[in-house]
Amino acid sequence: MRISRRIAAIFLHDLLVTALAWGVAWCARFNFSIPPREYWQVALATLPLVLLVQGALNWRFGLYRGLWRFASLPDLWNIIRAALLGALCLTLALFVWNRLEGVPRSLLILYPVFLVLFLGGPRLAYRLWKDHSLTLGSLRPGRRVLIVGAGRAGETVVRDMLRDPSFVPVGLLDDRRGLQGAHIHGVPVLGTIDRLPEVAEEEQAEMIFIAIPSAGSREMQRIVGLCMQSGLPYRTLPRLEDMGEVSIEALRNVSIEDLLGRDRVELDWRVIRAGISGRRVLVSGGGGSIGAELCRQVARLEPSRLVVVELSEFALFEIERELRRDFPDLELVTLLGDVTDEVAMERVFLSHQPQVVFHAAAYKHVPILEHQEREAVRNNVLGTRVLAGAADRHGCERFVLVSTDKAVNPSSVMGASKRVAEVLCQALNAGSATRFVTVRFGNVLGSAGSVVPLFREQIRNGGPVTVTHPEMTRYFMTIPEASQLILQAGVMGEGGEIFVLRMGEPVRILDLAEQMIRLAGKEPGRDIGIVYTGIREGEKLHEELFHGEERPEPTAHGKILRASHRPAQWSQVAVQLEVMATACRSFDREALRAALTALVPELGGTTAAGGDNIVDLQRRKQ
Repeated sequence: MRISRRIAAIFLHDLLVTALAWGVAWCARFNFSIPPREYWQVALATLPLVLLVQGALNWRFGLYRGLWRFASLPDLWNIIRAALLGALCLTLALFVWNRLEGVPRSLLILYPVFLVLFLGGPRLAYRLWKDHSLTLGSLRPGRRVLIVGAGRAGETVVRDMLRDPSFVPVGLLDDRRGLQGAHIHGVPVLGTIDRLPEVAEEEQAEMIFIAIPSAGSREMQRIVGLCMQSGLPYRTLPRLEDMGEVSIEALRNVSIEDLLGRDRVELDWRVIRAGISGRRVLVSGGGGSIGAELCRQVARLEPSRLVVVELSEFALFEIERELRRDFPDLELVTLLGDVTDEVAMERVFLSHQPQVVFHAAAYKHVPILEHQEREAVRNNVLGTRVLAGAADRHGCERFVLVSTDKAVNPSSVMGASKRVAEVLCQALNAGSATRFVTVRFGNVLGSAGSVVPLFREQIRNGGPVTVTHPEMTRYFMTIPEASQLILQAGVMGEGGEIFVLRMGEPVRILDLAEQMIRLAGKEPGRDIGIVYTGIREGEKLHEELFHGEERPEPTAHGKILRASHRPAQWSQVAVQLEVMATACRSFDREALRAALTALVPELGGTTAAGGDNIVDLQRRKQ
């Protein structure tokens, strides 16, 4: 058996303090003076036997396995048992050896007392020094739980469980070699995470807690797969960026966002704060999924004023209520308004003089907009023209357009309208003091109208789950991650850039549906059916992040790329925008299609077939 350096050091420490306790017990017997020579010779002669017996008992009771940082009552109880049994065994051994000749009887009472002090004292002192706290919990009857993760979060969960009669922690699993065989609050680390199904069966666990808030999506997929193999219910702590204080109350069901969200994104918050703090910020579409999250992120950065423009009365009510509750000191202005209303938007800019604009207001539902060209163009194109024009006239510092991967080689009216908005901002940037920046990304997990809430509702209703095509793929990103990267790209831009967020690998929608069914405790095809409905008009089988003429270039941030954009002349763009405006007034759908095609010639083109880099959630290996 291989012994780690940590275990060897602890075992050696325990032997040294055992010798110290034996010597101090002799001194205490003689009123803390040096014993007479004949007694001192007996003490030295019996010391090897003491070390042998006590060392074996220390090993037997696992004193070397407990982590000092998490020292608690179960560890102290093991020390007391080892000391008392050690005194008893020494009494018997010395009696057999020399009938206790020269050994004071009181010594065998003093020795275990000093041994408990010398073994337990350093452990508890180290715990107090590291954490300024001491947990004296004990196990109680309750539901047997296996914990994945023996780090700080796992230790906190164990500590909370020892205070809660509802749970009994039967063990922990962790991949770090140095923790194998260790004890945390008396709860053993039983092996690596790969042994989860086996250990769960051996320990008769009834539930699994995942206590690794720093785990990335690949690690979570592996752990969840092992939990599913065990057949036990499981819960997880939220991710670090979403979590407050670690506790049992924070545990929740595993969501699809845990499996598809990527590794934690490190942002340059110093630069972001410098670009937002103390400035007047306007967010259009501030009640939508992305717009609302942008409002939350901006509010944390202490702008001098946050102006939220939203068309939906209820959405505006909700985001205002949340922001006023969570940020009581924020100077907040909420306005019910339509970005296509030139008079209203001019009034907004005159009244509040925003310095930074995040334009997130847009229609985004592909099938709905496919035969409603007027509404798509009016909102996504002309609304952008109104807001961008106001930003230009009023000397706004930065204007950030939130775009989509559907704007690349668009096959839909929605995608084409967003591509025109990109072109508009690029062309306007050339002659403006305002820096116009575009941020492009794919699907956002859990956003309004997206596939994840739809699948959840269908699963909740017993199915079937509707998938358009078994090979359809999409790029996915969580709402907070997308919003934070929009902020990062917004402060990076010098004007005219199209920034593309690294979306990871595309995910098969079929795999997504199957995984969500399994997360709900059901089996695809048996408990919940999957029905293929066919690709809807305007949809593509695979989305793209870059046009063929756009060369991806790295930026200072590893999660953000720059698309080397195609040049756009404002005079040419302005002509087609006027055509669109006229066509909207006369409700001329054919003219709208023609104008879209004039600015986006690739409208209706086919997508890249690709597929070798598609994520398979069911078969993906760590």
